[in-house]
Amino acid sequence: MVADSHESMLTNGQHVSDDSDPQLANQSGEQRAEQPGLRERQWEETPTGAPVSEPELLSAVPQPKDDFQEELVIRPLHSGDIYASFQFRTLWETDFTRGTKVSHYRLFPKSLGQVISKFSVRELHISFTQGYWRTMQWGQPFLPSPPGAELWVWFQDSVTDVDSAWKELTNVLSGIFCASLNFIDSTNTVQPSASFKPLGIGNVTDHRFLRYATLPREIVCTENLTPWKKLLPCGSKAGLAVLMKSEKLFHSSFHSQAVHIRPMCRDWQCKASSWELRQTLNVVFDLHTSGQGKREWSLFKMFSRTLTEACPLASSSKLYVDVTDNPQGEQFELSPATPLLSQAVVLGDRRTFSVFDLTQQITFGTVRSLNLLIRWKSSDGDMLRPLLHAERYVAGYGLQTGEIHTLMYNNHPYRAFPVLLLDSVPWYLRLYVHTLTVTSKGKDNKPSYIHYQPSKDRVRPHLLEMLVQLPPNSVTEVTVQFERALLKWTEYTPDPNHGFYVGSSVISSLVPSIVAMDTNITREQPLFSSFFPSKEESSYFVRIYTEPLLVNLPTPDFSMPYNVICLTCTVVAVGYGSLYNLLTRSFQIEEPSPGLAKRIANVIRKMRGVPPL
Repeated sequence: MVADSHESMLTNGQHVSDDSDPQLANQSGEQRAEQPGLRERQWEETPTGAPVSEPELLSAVPQPKDDFQEELVIRPLHSGDIYASFQFRTLWETDFTRGTKVSHYRLFPKSLGQVISKFSVRELHISFTQGYWRTMQWGQPFLPSPPGAELWVWFQDSVTDVDSAWKELTNVLSGIFCASLNFIDSTNTVQPSASFKPLGIGNVTDHRFLRYATLPREIVCTENLTPWKKLLPCGSKAGLAVLMKSEKLFHSSFHSQAVHIRPMCRDWQCKASSWELRQTLNVVFDLHTSGQGKREWSLFKMFSRTLTEACPLASSSKLYVDVTDNPQGEQFELSPATPLLSQAVVLGDRRTFSVFDLTQQITFGTVRSLNLLIRWKSSDGDMLRPLLHAERYVAGYGLQTGEIHTLMYNNHPYRAFPVLLLDSVPWYLRLYVHTLTVTSKGKDNKPSYIHYQPSKDRVRPHLLEMLVQLPPNSVTEVTVQFERALLKWTEYTPDPNHGFYVGSSVISSLVPSIVAMDTNITREQPLFSSFFPSKEESSYFVRIYTEPLLVNLPTPDFSMPYNVICLTCTVVAVGYGSLYNLLTRSFQIEEPSPGLAKRIANVIRKMRGVPPL
């Protein structure tokens, strides 16, 4: 998943070779961009030559020890919706694993640096997602994530008590991101044996130092976005982050924000390493809610703001628009037009993008503002079907037993490939593993690898991992039966009749690629195409998530305690109140008041000086 090299330029139908002077080529490209009459498109250069030796690197211009890049990718979807993906990457040439304390932070956020140092974290991946990604309508996302909150961490092998470090780390991250990560405990934490390999340096297979947990019911809101934006070097004051307006981002069909920290190779020989912090934000704007039913999009309509400048601390700030399905402008019209194009291999497919370089003032024009406009002309065209897709649902009736069905689709016409399925089921759904069945095209499909860890009540969940071969153009179904447990009345949620959430299944696979992949991840390339490392040229890595499940459990009648409380209070008020009144009241004998005639006689007798009656 790397960018292809295009060091050629199209000028009036003539080809200019790579041996021409690059300075003259750049000057001529700028002159053509300044002239409105010329609309020739220039391919963006991506240096992909032979590896440069260390003496040449040392003799070159010294690079800063930290670097920041930002990108925004906009992909018009065939459904009329629009997909926007923000990518922010900070590289820092430092070592948090040393005994010396890192005290000076420039671009890398200090809060995360201290977390890495204190808890000896090797890799940290956390995401907060609202909504579900509709793969069959939108295609594959650049970075997948399950609904709710997901956290998986690799610790250094120097950590002696991983469980204690994990518990303390979740509480710290809960405070940093203002989330409910403190609810992560042993009942929803698993230790996968095959899934979630390290994405950075060092493929250590000792999974004792890996922890994975999800909170499928976590709600993502403004208090999660605000601390996420504060981790950026420019915050939300400059650059692409100015578009992140909360009321627009959360008024969408899908919203996901993530933070990924991992060590990376500094060169192709991996003689030195750097720490990479990658912050991603993916959002899908709905045609009818955000677009008001019109197939016309702009930056202002999506975000209520326009771009005026790049982040001053960013070495690269670019805006990409996917124009692969619009080579001649028959699908939609892009305004303002740009002569700069770039090609990259994304998810096994070669894509073409229009590039807007925000570090160049000519991008903003005379108004010093960039308001990208996409106006659809035609709704024709077919979307490329994802080669791998998965679904999940619960079957059965009643509140005693049920069955979990997981469907995995291989849409490749003639190639089979293996997938690794991970299921984490809460302890209150007691799985009957002997009922586990895997079928493909009506026949049994025996997994080549199965790892199952049974649950313990109120201690740990079920963990099921299996390696399954998916036949070409087939649907593979995995079913397992379960029994619902009866919880203690204190273990029910405030809204028990709503149901209990079960986290998404995780499916990892190497999917066959249409074009050859580049295995050199240190080569300069767009950020959105270089997250998962690729070790084979004929395939690319894909991780997808199914829907979370909502399961009803046997629920007692919680209105009965309310009735008992009301009845008890009534009895106490009537019975004890009357007894208390009789015991504490003081009684006094009072003479009856005289009648009217007697009072008149006493008045007359008083006037005469005679004693009253």
